[in-house]
Amino acid sequence: METLIVVIFVVGYLAITLEHNLKVDKLIPALIMMALSWAMISLGIDDFDQWFDSGKHMLLDTFGLFEHEEKMHLMEETLLHHLGKTAEILVFLLGAMTIVEIIDYFDGFSTIKSFIKTKSKKKILWFFAIMAFILSAIIDNLTATIVLISILQKIVRERSARIWYAGLIIVAANAGGAWSPIGDVTTTMLWIGDKVTTLNLIKYLFIPSLVCMIVPTFVASFLPAFRGELDLVEEDNEKPKTSFSSTMLYLGLGAIISVPVFKTVTHLPPYVGMMFALGVVAVFAELYSSSKFSMSTVESLDDAVHGHHSPVHHSLSKIEMPSILFFLGILMAVAALESLGLLFAFALNLQEVMPMLGSEMPGTAVSDIVIVLLGVGSAVIDNVPLVAASLGMFSEPVDDQLWHFIAYSAGTGGSMLIIGSAAGVVAMGMEKMDFFWYLRKIAWLAAIGFIAGALTFLLTRMWF
Repeated sequence: METLIVVIFVVGYLAITLEHNLKVDKLIPALIMMALSWAMISLGIDDFDQWFDSGKHMLLDTFGLFEHEEKMHLMEETLLHHLGKTAEILVFLLGAMTIVEIIDYFDGFSTIKSFIKTKSKKKILWFFAIMAFILSAIIDNLTATIVLISILQKIVRERSARIWYAGLIIVAANAGGAWSPIGDVTTTMLWIGDKVTTLNLIKYLFIPSLVCMIVPTFVASFLPAFRGELDLVEEDNEKPKTSFSSTMLYLGLGAIISVPVFKTVTHLPPYVGMMFALGVVAVFAELYSSSKFSMSTVESLDDAVHGHHSPVHHSLSKIEMPSILFFLGILMAVAALESLGLLFAFALNLQEVMPMLGSEMPGTAVSDIVIVLLGVGSAVIDNVPLVAASLGMFSEPVDDQLWHFIAYSAGTGGSMLIIGSAAGVVAMGMEKMDFFWYLRKIAWLAAIGFIAGALTFLLTRMWF
């Protein structure tokens, strides 16, 4: 039965990886393999000799001696435990996505566009790279990529020039998302899972992530594509900003940034702080739009741009639900493998086998190699299940440097292929970027950034 569950996971994983070839949204195989995996566990519960207790993070070798009712009860408890942990992540993401949509409702991101005062290709490259690095740490790398490419499309006329900028935006956004607990889904998973804390994550990863952004941007600035000046699009036909654009931008970003502070002060789960932040932003959104003060009924008085809709109601309707369902499916599918003790056993075997491949290496060196391979692997397959698997593979305490290195590798390694990160996939869709063009032109830049940042992490961790 264990073999069948592993086969279901591998087939589902391949379907997710080949999403664009199969033309089937990745949420579909994710949900199917999640449901089938747990169904197989339930049907074959009496055949399993061991069980991994996620709450205590320990393997129950005596599971085979349990009565059928005891096994079913423990399975149900484990399922609820994983559903609760997954729900924390999903509710957190829903809140963050809604705040970003509210900012966009008021055209807040157009404020960023007004900061561009030059036509120099090189200076504009650095502007977008720095903005991607900063924004992704606040509103996550996926949203930052969407925002900046949307701005790019409004100011750069030639697509041949835009795709170069889009490629470096992907690299910078993934680098920026790695050092913030709210900058990338995988980092958020580690943060919510109590593997890393906000201050230590920033302390250990800010410099390596900055190096990961600076090195490829610096090298790219000498390429022919970034020489000379750009012919910027005139703004005559540009939609005017509302009078609250800048206010809502800074309010929304400030609210999201306050979430780690809320968690530190109250010791409550991060999603509670995100719901509070959403509530505060929603209050100002409703007041600024002169709508009736409600999140469910809509009675707008003078919203000519968006019709008769509450800004909160409008923003909630634009949430990326397919992404939310995908995370639900993949996280619960990985939880099935963890519950059977397969990930825990795999980690032990991996740490035993790695030293045998060469000279004897200390455990830290083995873990470093495994984590670097995880980063490279995240360029080929989705980094969310890889990090979810690592949560079940390793039992190191909170803020162990292993978790920080996992956050860096999984967050930035995906930049090496355009399909390796959510930021890359959305950029590919927005600019119709070719996989092989990215592989030839951008992948090597992303690779040297990843390696430079990884080496920086390995050096700087000895100083802290």
